[in-house]
Amino acid sequence: MRWGQRYFAVQAAAGVLWWIAVFTVPVVRTTTLGGLDPVLVAVADVPLFVGASVLAAFGIRSAAVLATGWTAFVTALLAVYATVSTAAGWGVLVMAAATAGSVVALCLLVLGRVPTAWVVSGPFAFRPAAIRSSTATHVATTSAQIVVFWGLCLVVIPVLVAALEHRWALAVEFPAFFGPIGVVILGAASALGLWSAYVMSTLGRGTPLPSAMPNSLVIAGPYRWVRNPMAIAGIVQGVAVGLILSSWLVVAYALAGSLVWNYVIRPYEEADLSTRFGAEFRRYRDTVRCWVPRIPADQRVPAADQRAKKPR
Repeated sequence: MRWGQRYFAVQAAAGVLWWIAVFTVPVVRTTTLGGLDPVLVAVADVPLFVGASVLAAFGIRSAAVLATGWTAFVTALLAVYATVSTAAGWGVLVMAAATAGSVVALCLLVLGRVPTAWVVSGPFAFRPAAIRSSTATHVATTSAQIVVFWGLCLVVIPVLVAALEHRWALAVEFPAFFGPIGVVILGAASALGLWSAYVMSTLGRGTPLPSAMPNSLVIAGPYRWVRNPMAIAGIVQGVAVGLILSSWLVVAYALAGSLVWNYVIRPYEEADLSTRFGAEFRRYRDTVRCWVPRIPADQRVPAADQRAKKPR
């Protein structure tokens, strides 16, 4: 709860400083508000953003709800304005960050925690794949997942983000050689992702999707050296796509995804694996790193000697 109050206190102070800059520094006014009249915006924003944030800092929950709702509303309106006018792009980014922070702070203030469990609930709840399904079925399902998720996360969303980056006048010119480097990195990361998916679906008797998790603990292939090669592949792929598109926002999108995966999804995934595979997974977790590949002493054996470990 205290962290939520502290955030709203910082947000209130930042809001005051921002409004002072808006009226005293022309470049701040034009990059964050475009051609909007700052006086008219301030009439509503000062009480509903700054004022409500001050009250929220004292633990008044209704004020926190008001500040969060207003921040999200302004972000949406500013995004529409920036898209139409090609101005105020930096204002959209600032308000989007404020919205994310306000939502987290509101959860801390009202619930005492951030309810991350909803991410792995419903169709995304952790469940093992049907054990009677054949290996071919797991491979086919995994292939379909790759097509859908890579198409969405590595094509549709990055292209949209890059388009908005240019539309909002936020684009930064990348050196010409970044594009070819991005292609090479994308190819290598994609190969790692495909290799990881193949090993998981053939030896693990399941898929990467939480709703059809492997029935066996996989320590073969790239899993011998790092616990989450598919996550690493996905993050690096996103960064590579950002280089190819010359979009720093796409790179930021990929890095933000890594934080969400590491702090929101990974704890639940590892708790599920610990429950299903017990001490065997915990030994694996203590031996093999999550992000930095290395060859542990007890796994320096030929790949043919490695196998998937079935749950007991």
